[in-house]
Amino acid sequence: MLSKLAPEKTTLLLLVVGATTVCGLPLLLLFKTGLASEGSLDLGPLLEAIQNRSVQRALWHSIESSLWSALGASILGTCLALLIGLTDIRAKGLLVFLILLPMMIPPHVTAIAWIQALGPASPVLQWLGLAPELGSTHPLYSREGLVLLLTLQHSPLVFLLVRAALRSFPRELSDAARISGASAALMLRRITLPLLGPSLLAGFALAFVAALGNFGINALIGIPARYTTLPVLVWRRLASFGPDILPNVAVISVILAFVALAAIFLQSLLQRRMRASLIGLPQNPLAISLGAKRFLVEGIVWVFVAGVLLLPAASLLATSLVKTYGLPLSLGTLTWDNFTEVLWRQTVTIRAFANSTLIAGLSAFVIAVVSLLLGYYLAHRSSGNRRLAGLALTQSEIAFAVPGLVMSIAFILAFIRPIPFLGISLYGTIWIILIAYVSVFLAVGLKPVMAAFLQMDASLDDAARVSGAGFFRRMRKIFAPLAAPSAASGAILVFLTAYNEVTVSALLWSTGNETIGTTIFNYEDGGYTTLAAAMSAVVVGATIFIMLAMNVLANRVPNGTIPWKD
Repeated sequence: MLSKLAPEKTTLLLLVVGATTVCGLPLLLLFKTGLASEGSLDLGPLLEAIQNRSVQRALWHSIESSLWSALGASILGTCLALLIGLTDIRAKGLLVFLILLPMMIPPHVTAIAWIQALGPASPVLQWLGLAPELGSTHPLYSREGLVLLLTLQHSPLVFLLVRAALRSFPRELSDAARISGASAALMLRRITLPLLGPSLLAGFALAFVAALGNFGINALIGIPARYTTLPVLVWRRLASFGPDILPNVAVISVILAFVALAAIFLQSLLQRRMRASLIGLPQNPLAISLGAKRFLVEGIVWVFVAGVLLLPAASLLATSLVKTYGLPLSLGTLTWDNFTEVLWRQTVTIRAFANSTLIAGLSAFVIAVVSLLLGYYLAHRSSGNRRLAGLALTQSEIAFAVPGLVMSIAFILAFIRPIPFLGISLYGTIWIILIAYVSVFLAVGLKPVMAAFLQMDASLDDAARVSGAGFFRRMRKIFAPLAAPSAASGAILVFLTAYNEVTVSALLWSTGNETIGTTIFNYEDGGYTTLAAAMSAVVVGATIFIMLAMNVLANRVPNGTIPWKD
């Protein structure tokens, strides 16, 4: 019996040790560097940093912009979810795809697109005769402009959460309310919104934490607007002074981590108080008839979606097709040289595409395998196994909740020196980015797999054990095939997120180990606007192609494989 249990126990211990190594220890080292001196607790550097005027200003800017954008994203995402989830509006599948599309586009690409869409040099606005005067201040270079872009970037997160909550409601709730004569507005106010409370709070907290750790929009909009946030302050100090300033930026990173974790803790506390139990099977919610107003409502929704997607996309494409930034798009200025440059001539962009494809693919594969194994233990009959697996889950959730730039500092501190006993140095290599991706995105891939295992009948494991099947045989023959769709769903999300990200790799990349995100950011930051636009257009096209390819395969794969499909 012990020989049969040994592989199961050993695998669990290896999973917990691995999660602790890549998720827990780097953060522990970060907090030790920021809060300890000579082996004992020392709050002096933390208090000194808090009293620093630039840190205070950046902290306030981070909290202010995150709060306002989270509020805006919650309102916008909830309204869209209610319209699509509760009414008889048409073409819902296409609308859901288009609304979620900005969530898959990197924030720095979003910022570049909107900068080019609304600025004095906008090719589209110049063609329409609506461009601001040359030399005038860009309308987005302000606190309000930054909040607006953060709102548009993160409202799909709220939309996804609220829509999922609506689909989990029993149909009897809305049926009973309508039979009792309640109007749609009364049902929304007295039934739907109160029951959505925990999901609305979760969406607000998620949008807040995402905005708090956002680097691309905060840098590309905040720096010209002189509106510095904590992630940008950390990046600027480390980029200007190098690794010698690590203790200083570690303290600032600890402050940023505390704010994010405090927001998550407060959300969890409030959610427990607002939770309501529902009885009944989840079904499609009641489709409220809009009647004569349906055409108007559909028009408003489609105009909004088209404005959010088409204007920045057209500006991005137009900028990538002109010889010099600022020229109006015409037959005389049209050129494909920018695409030729980034796809064929510039070795850095070719290398960046290869690097991002490699490490995003590897991280997605590793996370899918780890999730399949760890998900089994999270739903295990033994409370001891569940507690150990829960330790790994908690560490992965903290690593995901903490802003990506904070995790970058944690990994620099952990791997700036060669690994003890092995003598291998990961700092300055592409592998440190890969390990950071696995750490930060493990929770993304694990959540759907854990949900799949929790729905499985425990008798499956009992029957396999009675039949004499060992641990790895049970996983290979029973549990892996059943949880594979959920693992694939998580892997797709991990790949799309890691392929385009810039926040985690902003401080970890080095010459020869560039990623797509850092290369685009460096082009824009260095003034090579047309090249940044061309590379961004390629990234947007690749993202849309992957999502459309997944949609084409939706009918050939098990339900749950495609994240944005029901």
